[in-house]
Amino acid sequence: MNGSSYIGRFAPTPSGYLHFGSLVAALASYLDARSVGGQWLLRMEDLDPPREVPGAQDAILRSLETYGFEWDGQLIRQSERHSEYAALIQRLLSQGLAYACTCSRKQLEGSGGIYPGTCRNLCHPDQNAAIRLRVPELEYRFVDRVQGEFRQHLGREVGDFVIRRRDGLFAYQLAVVLDDAWQGVTDIVRGADLLDSTPRQLYLQELLGLPQPRYLHVPLIIQPDGHKLGKSYRSPPLPADQAAPLLNRALRALGQQPPADLSQSRPQEVLAWGIAHWDATRIPRSRTLAEAQLR
Repeated sequence: MNGSSYIGRFAPTPSGYLHFGSLVAALASYLDARSVGGQWLLRMEDLDPPREVPGAQDAILRSLETYGFEWDGQLIRQSERHSEYAALIQRLLSQGLAYACTCSRKQLEGSGGIYPGTCRNLCHPDQNAAIRLRVPELEYRFVDRVQGEFRQHLGREVGDFVIRRRDGLFAYQLAVVLDDAWQGVTDIVRGADLLDSTPRQLYLQELLGLPQPRYLHVPLIIQPDGHKLGKSYRSPPLPADQAAPLLNRALRALGQQPPADLSQSRPQEVLAWGIAHWDATRIPRSRTLAEAQLR
């Protein structure tokens, strides 16, 4: 794909600060775009205000700038897109493609994470209820650029999924599909924890007549206790004074082979090396990588 047609993006959530796992995902998406002269967009996925950490949005932007990342165009915030999400949900409801669900978490405890269709034909009012999208009894598949072929049967393995929560907040699956299409994103590079979400997004793209991007899911960085590096586990934020060494470490996590002395360079020089030498075929074909192996 040539640079004029490649549009990538990085879309952090402000539920905490950027950590090393975030850096690996950001770096992969940045290098994949810049290595072909493509655009790299930045989107703040601030869909869940109760989980947002005060000051996290500004801290994320500062970290990206400190580490040398430069994005194209304006920062987009999903909190500014609520009217578009709401209009789409009303359209899906009116077409019978979505419905209101009043099931509590307790009622669904024994379902193994697969919605059993309890409210599918009950015609609840949509106020004070979750909204679920009806899924077909079909298998969706795609070929990930790193992880290879991935298949999932939506009916058997997922069930009708939530597109608006009971508290009125919009769900990630709906917002991400709508915004990627609106921004013209052609290539999605993100962590392997979202691999299982992709078939739901493929179905939404098909349902709405939207183009399907290419996908590349990079391995998650996990801690010694088996948990992924993440905001939920209080992973340490990226230190400003370690930008070049941590960028080098992230390059190694992505299977690239930077020279040892590059860690003494400026962050912009590390990124320039990464752009010039980027080879996505070197990324480990694994869903996880142990952080300890990268030190």
